[in-house]
Amino acid sequence: MSKPKLISFKVCPFVQRSVILLKEKGVDYDIEYIDVYNPPEWFLKLSPTGKVPIMQVEGTVLFESAVINEYIDEVYPPQIHPADPLLKAQNRAWIEYTSPLYMGTFNIIMSKKKEDMEKALEEFDKNLAGLEKAKQHKPWFNGEQLSMVDISAAPIFTRISFIKDHCKQDLLKAYPALQQWSDDLLQRQTVKDSVVDGFSDLLFNRMKDNESYILKNES
Repeated sequence: MSKPKLISFKVCPFVQRSVILLKEKGVDYDIEYIDVYNPPEWFLKLSPTGKVPIMQVEGTVLFESAVINEYIDEVYPPQIHPADPLLKAQNRAWIEYTSPLYMGTFNIIMSKKKEDMEKALEEFDKNLAGLEKAKQHKPWFNGEQLSMVDISAAPIFTRISFIKDHCKQDLLKAYPALQQWSDDLLQRQTVKDSVVDGFSDLLFNRMKDNESYILKNES
């Protein structure tokens, strides 16, 4: 089997969870980064949605990062999804629950207007409250065994940490279980290695270029 190849851009949160999973499994892979605002024609021909990430496997293109991760988990051992069908279904539901949080972090840091940023913060906080209630086990979502839910949450915590460091907004201050979960995930080597060199500078510069309200009005 040839190496899988990911195609994305350098600060994409969705590709980060695929990178984490590949690293957890020790899979050798390639990754190519494109300019998401000016994607090359060859990429648009490959991606059915025109979005990143995609993964090329044996001449076949997979898209949607959650689907990509399902494939990775099925093909490359050891399997991270639990064997129990009910627990697996529950985990898949919570992975889906994290999806709005990805867009939430984007809206928080990229909104140009105060009202848009505040709306994003309000919606994000509601989703965090639900996740706080669900995070009942330690250290990981299911307990001692790392799960796909943990991998799905990690890129969100990467960005929450960035927001705390660069925008002076502590989004987890009311959520101790999530804060501990974030600390545990961000200390894991595969998560550390899942972001590109200079990640914070790249994201910060994108915010500046976008005239981000939260950046201009940080305290």
